[in-house]
Amino acid sequence: MTISNFPNGFRNGVSVRGVPVLNSHPGNVFWVDSGVGSNGNKGTFDRPFATIDYATGRCTANNGDIVMVKPGHTETVTAAAGLDLDVAGVTYIGLGNGSDRPTINFTTATTADMDVGAANITMQNFLFTGGFDALAGPIDVNAADFAMLDCETRDVTGQATDFIVTDANADRLHIEGWVHRGAAAAGAQTAISIVGGDNITIIPKFIDGNFGTAAIENVTTAAVNLQVFGSAMYPAYIRTRNGADKIFTAVATTTGRVGPFLNSRLQDDAANITEAFVGADMEFFQPINIVNADGESSIQSNITASTDEA
Repeated sequence: MTISNFPNGFRNGVSVRGVPVLNSHPGNVFWVDSGVGSNGNKGTFDRPFATIDYATGRCTANNGDIVMVKPGHTETVTAAAGLDLDVAGVTYIGLGNGSDRPTINFTTATTADMDVGAANITMQNFLFTGGFDALAGPIDVNAADFAMLDCETRDVTGQATDFIVTDANADRLHIEGWVHRGAAAAGAQTAISIVGGDNITIIPKFIDGNFGTAAIENVTTAAVNLQVFGSAMYPAYIRTRNGADKIFTAVATTTGRVGPFLNSRLQDDAANITEAFVGADMEFFQPINIVNADGESSIQSNITASTDEA
């Protein structure tokens, strides 16, 4: 049985990547609201569930199911896999703006996390907050074709060591419109740490934090066709407040591209800007602009330029 419970205000659809989903979907639609919901409800607009985790369990794999999360919702995650996205093909849509967006807060233990353990999942317009110091990967991506669109990750208590982590199963991970607001104090290593994976794409809007390793890191296992770039309409801004002055670093044999439309701010005016972007087997496309002190304008990265060999 397909559950269809659109409020009148959404008859013209909510879109994901420009595709309307609320008036053309094949599956169930469940609603979630921690303020008035109950997991004993039916998950309709008027009688929503209380948690995203419970709504996930009501979904059917690869059925085109949608979980709509109302403004002001808070999901508190206190343990490893405390939020387990383990049903393939589900789309999660957060409603609201700014601090009224649905919030997923990680607290109580460093291992508290959201596991993405099934393929073809999309999340759009969520705020993820670190409510405990030294979180070890509160967003843990272990499956293919996960999309995180127009979401924000934010340190609140202390610093997450790595806010987003992946393993080699995270092929075709797509992160777009991402904002990361890390703490100014030391303690973080990365905003995202990538281990292997094919065809991962990261198109951030804004990343800021005190990153001991790099804002974006590929580590341990080489990635294939890793792409990190901004857009002409909204060039990415990435800042590190750590003297290591690393914006992007990759395993030497990782392939892919970095840039164009990346603007970066380093911490140390004495830094060698060549070391801000490291990827021996990658391609770099200008503009990749770098500023390393207040009151200065940017210069383009001085990575070795191609030459005409004709």
